[in-house]
Amino acid sequence: MNYDSLAIASLLLLLIFVEALAGLYTNSKRSRDDWWIEIMGFVHASTVSKPMIVVVTAVLMAATVPQLNGVYSDLSLWVSLPFVVLTDDLIQYWYHRKAHEWKWLWNLHRPHHSGPDMGVLVSFKENIFYVMIIPNIWFLAVVTYMGMGSAVAIGLVAKYIIIFGAHSTLRWDQWLYKYSFLHPLAWIIERTISTPATHFAHHGKSSKDGVSNPTGNFSNMFFFWDILHGTALITRQYPVEFGIEKDPKDHWAAQLYWPIIKSRKPGSEIGEGYHRKKSGVNEPIRMDVVADKVYWWCACGYSSDQPFCNGSHNGTRYKPLRIQFEKDRTVSWCTCKQTKNPPFCDGSHLQLGQ
Repeated sequence: MNYDSLAIASLLLLLIFVEALAGLYTNSKRSRDDWWIEIMGFVHASTVSKPMIVVVTAVLMAATVPQLNGVYSDLSLWVSLPFVVLTDDLIQYWYHRKAHEWKWLWNLHRPHHSGPDMGVLVSFKENIFYVMIIPNIWFLAVVTYMGMGSAVAIGLVAKYIIIFGAHSTLRWDQWLYKYSFLHPLAWIIERTISTPATHFAHHGKSSKDGVSNPTGNFSNMFFFWDILHGTALITRQYPVEFGIEKDPKDHWAAQLYWPIIKSRKPGSEIGEGYHRKKSGVNEPIRMDVVADKVYWWCACGYSSDQPFCNGSHNGTRYKPLRIQFEKDRTVSWCTCKQTKNPPFCDGSHLQLGQ
């Protein structure tokens, strides 16, 4: 019997049941399309994508490197478990991070961020092709063939406990923040594993709220990857709004099966013939700014609300720049994005085209 799959399925059902008792599914902001993506994403991942990866890997390795079958079966679990768990999670950190920086990969990953609510089922809210090419799943299939199946099984159970907990609306970490005597423990936990506060921040609609970090907090199991790579934001707060800025609310089939099925919504990133264009504004914008007000300068050049961010940087390596002024003043915002003194104009636009 596949006990690890049974344990993961049992945990999933338990959390769904508890979330239902808490009223998540009766008071949800989810649309019918959101429900379909979550349900079908779970079905595809469980019955098609992940089993396919395991079978294909076993067949290919048996045909090409049969001598590696079970070669590490005698390796101590004290060695194989840390190796498998840490390697798997580091690979997924970088895959997830690149899914927010590479346009084609963002189009596959964006369904995971399109919903207005959190919940344990959001863990499976993915385009089917995004799951099929997740490199760490292929890695786990390879090391399983090589005899580290026990480490993989234990690691997967531990990983899904953390991932489900980080997506669940139960917000188990709030108790760590409520009582001051638990704050030292909270400091350790939130820098070690993904928690609801840190992962909800990743799903927040916009960093403009000071809590959300959609261009960071990429970790799945271990949050220290974000700490080490400078992509972490810890506020011990939860975003009020989730989703994608200016989301056209694409049909569930387009989100789940892009690029085979394309959206018919005008301006959709996953629509037929969509091409993201720069704003076309190169002249500086002179503006009076107000002391203590927070401004978010567009760094990617795709925003139609220049000089400010509107979320169009999704799928690029750019992040909006947060700036706050100590006193009222007049500034010249850079719009060509070539300035050496962001967010202010330094005359770099005068060199364009020369």
